[in-house]
Amino acid sequence: MEKLKNYIGGQWVDSRSDQFLNVVNPANQEILAQVPAGNAQDVADAAEAAEKGFQEWRRTPVSKRVQYLFKLKTILEDNLDDIARTITLESGKTFLEAKAEMIRAIENVENACGMPAMMQGEFSEDIAKGIDEYMIRQPLGVCACIAPFNFPGMITFWFLPYALACGNSYIIKPSEKVPLTMTKIVGLMEQLDLPKGVLSIVQGGREVVDALLEHPVIKGISFVGSSNVAKYVYSKGAANGKRVQAQGGAKNPVIVLPDADIDMTTQIVIDSVYGCAGQRCLAASTIITVGEHKEITESLVESTKTRKTGFGLDDDVQMGPVITTESKNRVNNLIEKGVQEGGRVLVDGRNAKIEGFENGNFIAPTIIEDIPLDGELASTEIFGPVLSLVHINTIDEAIQFINSGRYGNMACVFTSSGLNARKFRHEAEAGNIGINIGVAAPVAQFPFSGWKDSFYGDLHGQGKHAVEFFTQTKVVIERWLKEWNRKF
Repeated sequence: MEKLKNYIGGQWVDSRSDQFLNVVNPANQEILAQVPAGNAQDVADAAEAAEKGFQEWRRTPVSKRVQYLFKLKTILEDNLDDIARTITLESGKTFLEAKAEMIRAIENVENACGMPAMMQGEFSEDIAKGIDEYMIRQPLGVCACIAPFNFPGMITFWFLPYALACGNSYIIKPSEKVPLTMTKIVGLMEQLDLPKGVLSIVQGGREVVDALLEHPVIKGISFVGSSNVAKYVYSKGAANGKRVQAQGGAKNPVIVLPDADIDMTTQIVIDSVYGCAGQRCLAASTIITVGEHKEITESLVESTKTRKTGFGLDDDVQMGPVITTESKNRVNNLIEKGVQEGGRVLVDGRNAKIEGFENGNFIAPTIIEDIPLDGELASTEIFGPVLSLVHINTIDEAIQFINSGRYGNMACVFTSSGLNARKFRHEAEAGNIGINIGVAAPVAQFPFSGWKDSFYGDLHGQGKHAVEFFTQTKVVIERWLKEWNRKF
C-alpha cells in the first residue's frame, strides 16, 4: 500500500507523523493509498524551506517567472487524461467531469501567464513641484492553500499560478480525502525545476490546518470548504495577522419564470443540480418556479429519471457517488427530513444499487417538491444530488426568499424577458449571477465571487483579485533636485 509523502525543499520526505488515513475510492471502498495525518512540525519544515525559496524567487523577474507557467500549461495538457483518471478514482466524479475540472485549472495557468501586465503599478509625475509618486507591487511572501475534496485539481489553481507568478512561495494542503491528484500534479511540476522551497505539499488534517494558520512565516491563506470551517479559518488566520480568503458553502437558488424555454431550462438545470453528484459550491439546489409550474415540473422529473448513475470511468455514466459513506447517510437523512417537513419525493434516489459497485456511496438523482420555505431543508446545504422544488407566485416573492437566506454564492434565473433578467441581476444578493445559465462559474479573468456566509475576506480567487491578494503595494514618493547633479 502506497504511503504518501510531503514535498518540501525540492524533495519528497516522510511526514513527521506516524498516523495514517486511508484514501478510499467512493465507488467501491477500495483503499487507494494511505495519507499521513500530518502535524505542526511538517508545516514548520515546509515554512522554513518556503521562506528560503521565497528569497530567491522574489528576485526572479516576473517575465521569467511566467515562463515556468507556460511550461506548466503544457505539462498539464499532456497529462490531462492521467490526472482526470486519478480525480475520478479518488473523488467519484465522472471522467468527463474530471477533465473539465482540469481544463478550468489550465485556464487559470494561462491567465496568470499575463502577470507582467497584471502586476504593473501606477505613476504620477509632479504631484508637487519636482516630486513624483508611484506605486509598485511586491510579493506577499510564503502563502498556503487549504483545499477541499470536491475539486482535487481545479481549486488549488484558483490560487497557485497567481501566487507563483506574483513571486510568492506556496504550500499546498490537499484534502486528506483526495490527496492523490495534487501529489501527482506536484510530481509533474518537478519537471519545472523551480527553486527549492518555492513549492511544497504538506499532507494531513486538522492539526496541519491549525499549524498553517498559526505559523508566523506564512502570510496568506486561501481556503475553500464549508461555511463553518471557512469562518474558523478566517477568524484564526486573521487573528494571527494573515491575509485570508475563505470560500464557504452555498444554497444556490434558481428561478424559473413562466416565459423560460422549457427544454433548454430543464437540461441546464439538471446538469447543474446533478453534476459532480451535487458536490460543488455552484450546484443548483433549490429550483423556484414562478406561476404555472406543471410543465417544467414534469420535464424535470422525466429528465431526472433518465440520468445514469455509476462508476465514473464507465461509459455513458453521467453521475458518480458522493465522497464518503458519512456523506451518503447525511444526504439520505436530509431527504427524510424534507419528507417529515411536508415535502413530497417525486424521484427517489435513496438506496441506489449499482451492479458491480454495491458498496459504493451512491445516491441516484432525487427530486423533492413543496418543502416549506422556512424549513431545514430549504436553508441547509445538502451537497448531494437532490433537487428541491418549490413554487412561488411572483418574481418579487422569489427574490425576497433568495435574499432571506444566509448564503450568497450563486443565484440564477431562466427567462426570455430582458426586464426581469435585469431586475434579478440588480436585486439578487449573490456574488455570482446566472441568466439562463445553470452554473455561473466565472472564467479565470474574473474573481470567483461570493457574498454573505459564502465568503469570508475581501479578495476572492482568480483574476485581478488574486493579484491583489498575493501582492502588497508599496508607494514611493521621491524628489530629485537639479542642484544635486552638480556634485557628480
